[in-house]
Amino acid sequence: MSVAAPLLEIVDLVRYFPVRNAFGRRTAWLHAVDGVSLRVWPGETLGLVGESGCGKSTLGKTVMGIYSPTAGEIRFLGREIGKLPTRERRRVAKDLQYVYQDPGAALDPRWKVVHSLHEPLKIHTTLSRAQREVEVAAVLRAVGLPDAHLDLYPHELSGGQQRRVGLARILTLRPRMIILDEPTSGLDVSVQASVLKLLRSLQRTFALTYVFISHDLAVVRAMCARIAVMYLGKLVELGETAAVFGQPRHPYTRSLLAAVPRIGGRRVSLDFTLEGEPPNPRAVPSGCRFRTRCPLAQDICAAEEPPLRALDGRRVACHFA
Repeated sequence: MSVAAPLLEIVDLVRYFPVRNAFGRRTAWLHAVDGVSLRVWPGETLGLVGESGCGKSTLGKTVMGIYSPTAGEIRFLGREIGKLPTRERRRVAKDLQYVYQDPGAALDPRWKVVHSLHEPLKIHTTLSRAQREVEVAAVLRAVGLPDAHLDLYPHELSGGQQRRVGLARILTLRPRMIILDEPTSGLDVSVQASVLKLLRSLQRTFALTYVFISHDLAVVRAMCARIAVMYLGKLVELGETAAVFGQPRHPYTRSLLAAVPRIGGRRVSLDFTLEGEPPNPRAVPSGCRFRTRCPLAQDICAAEEPPLRALDGRRVACHFA
């Protein structure tokens, strides 16, 4: 995997949002993503996890171009895409796609499924109507839906069917990478299993690379070869999924895994328990951002921000890992 060039490379990516008062004056910056660097390799599934508000969805949307980066670089297929003009960015969108957490919101309620599936082909290709119909029929079969669904509106579909239509809409363009934002959120367990099975099948069939954003650690463990753990806009641990789950090194990662219940006990020793709420991202703590909730915190944690350093085949941002 390391021999090939990365499909996506993020270098010191920053995304801040201005906080304004009632008069429209900026009073602070919300640090949503703050100096994140990582690589995604062709054909892999990289999991991005953390508590709500940690910046994982903002990171995905900034890579996608939904948000503009405040600083840093985003390289896709070897090309810097973070500051491309709108027209150039639209060309990149054919190879880099985003699946929203709410699949129904991504489908126009006034359009039948057939219209939603034809639209990206009209925008990004020069295919004739007959050619588009062949392509639409092929991707609909690939996501496991019958042709009869083409004549339905989004509100006539279940949550699982809406996700399948959303995937079909993206696959019409044959992208290289898909960013999946909470793809199993709000689904019954049985439907979750079918969606995950479908994602694996589509990855093999279409040679896809996934960035898998989720708070569900069990799903991430099943789906992802590597995992990146975020806390308050920063990466705190990055490594192979089996290694991170088997022996988490950052106190925050250990706390997350300790909070996952299982019948007959816990997944990780209860030496680390996650207490309290994350600090306000408008006023992040000095030094290590996790120190206000960390049982290992010492004076150095407030004085120096720990770098993301190599440790046992992974990268960890902790003075005491």
